[in-house]
Amino acid sequence: MDYSHIIVGGGSAGSVLANRLSARAANRVLLLEAGQDTPPGQVPKEIEDTYPGTAYFDPRFHWTNLKVRTQVVSHNNPDAAPPPLRKYEQARVLGGGSSINGQMANRGAPTDFDEWESRGAAGWNWDSVLPYFKKVEHDLDVDDEWHGKDGNITVTRIPAERWCDHTKAAGEAFRLAGFKYLPDQNGRFEDGYFPVTASIDGRKRVSAAVGYLNAQVRARENLTISTETQVSGLLFEGNRCVGVSAMVKGKPQEFRGAEVILSSGAIHSPAILLRNGIGPVGHLREMGIEVRSALPGVGQRLMDHPSISLSSFIRKPARLTDAHSRRHILLGLRYSSGLPETPKGDMFVAVASKSAWHAVGQQVASLLAFVNKTYSEAGQVRLASTNWQDEPVVEFNLLSDRRDLDRLMSGFRMLAAIQLSAPLAAVTTDPFPAAYSDKVRAIGVVNEKNRWLTRAVAALLDGPQALRSWIIDRYVVEGFTFRQVMEDEDALEAFIRKATIGVWHASCSCRMGRDDDPMAVVDNQGRVRGMEGLRVVDASIFPVVPCANTNFPVLMTAEKIADAMLAGG
Repeated sequence: MDYSHIIVGGGSAGSVLANRLSARAANRVLLLEAGQDTPPGQVPKEIEDTYPGTAYFDPRFHWTNLKVRTQVVSHNNPDAAPPPLRKYEQARVLGGGSSINGQMANRGAPTDFDEWESRGAAGWNWDSVLPYFKKVEHDLDVDDEWHGKDGNITVTRIPAERWCDHTKAAGEAFRLAGFKYLPDQNGRFEDGYFPVTASIDGRKRVSAAVGYLNAQVRARENLTISTETQVSGLLFEGNRCVGVSAMVKGKPQEFRGAEVILSSGAIHSPAILLRNGIGPVGHLREMGIEVRSALPGVGQRLMDHPSISLSSFIRKPARLTDAHSRRHILLGLRYSSGLPETPKGDMFVAVASKSAWHAVGQQVASLLAFVNKTYSEAGQVRLASTNWQDEPVVEFNLLSDRRDLDRLMSGFRMLAAIQLSAPLAAVTTDPFPAAYSDKVRAIGVVNEKNRWLTRAVAALLDGPQALRSWIIDRYVVEGFTFRQVMEDEDALEAFIRKATIGVWHASCSCRMGRDDDPMAVVDNQGRVRGMEGLRVVDASIFPVVPCANTNFPVLMTAEKIADAMLAGG
């Protein structure tokens, strides 16, 4: 065996595992990442930027052929036209999502992790995971029982004195609506508005690769990092996984190890298992793949947080500039929908005081609401073919649970009231229901054509009110006007159903669970049921998606399982 551990995927989980497992000199660790390296001193400026909107749209850092369906797919009506495919910006770069995401460093609700344990993930309740959340972070602002000061990921908050007038107005609107100000969103979990905690050091992004794969860690003789390396298959001897086959910069190669750990995310980890005969028997036979282990939960119950946006034009004096902050999301709100049987804090609103890097983006603000505690668990990942180079079929089936639709509809009405309140009405005009469409995505790509086009449009938008309203209604609004969705309940539902997208929190497709749970894929240490030498450690093993952006829960999960592995688990 050449390696003690082969880690497939150098994202957030893979970076943590590579650091912790190689800290033991007796281990020999190999980290494989399909994307490019981001070594110290050579991190691309788009990734380092505390404004994430450029890295996020940069195709150099994505799986560019990955497309998904977010709307509910009707399998009961095979003649119905399927919902449209959407590009899904899944990271393909060392550090994974932490290198291109919105840098939101939140944890979730204590009730999330108590639910994890109740669903069969023994030892994953809130009291058990809090020490690992603390182990992840180096909090520059808060020193109390909720926070860590010695972790690998630096976190901080942009203080209110550096907020632009739009952000300040949103905060005042929340206050007038009766919400409590919380100085720390990761302290006691309760409803209120707060400066968002971000994985930055004040000047630049602190990705998992930056935090966990620094120069000192890379200097370890027992750690090998191989980037531009895509795994094409797993190697087996009986029911034991003994290595991987891969393409390394276009050349085939095999690596052997005592244990293989899949950390490729909730879309690609299940796809790797499926291609290697681990998954639902019916689907494997349909694809002509020999069944190695019958695990019906592989690729099933994929989850994300359904989200919707209300946007508006920002008056010039209230806009966010670099003098304030490069970051565009400085303020968040957690609130309770009051829907029966839902936990407290089941909804979240992010205040974006800039919608894109370009000139028009600087003029447009958004109130982005997502269902923090979603009940839609009908997503799935299946194979499109047996070719390892083909992306899988991904159906999120957002809003498959009516409770999620109802809460987004009521949430949109609440956002409208906030938007029309005096503080925001004073600094914005022309509210409109927003959709993250292909047109928006295309204009978000950083190039000279988009730079000049948006400058021209921005100049017109800063002109007379009548011209601005006409341009927004004619060229920006896509299908539904603000008045329509406010006056017509059917129009609001139609808009929500069409425009709802996830927030890139794919999870739960290889869930942890008890041995007697037929849908559980791994045990409480990520070990694949019925196999030896094979684990999954990433967001796919979450029993349910927590009330949080998923990066910090992933980091926590990798820290906790690495600890168990080093203890002999």
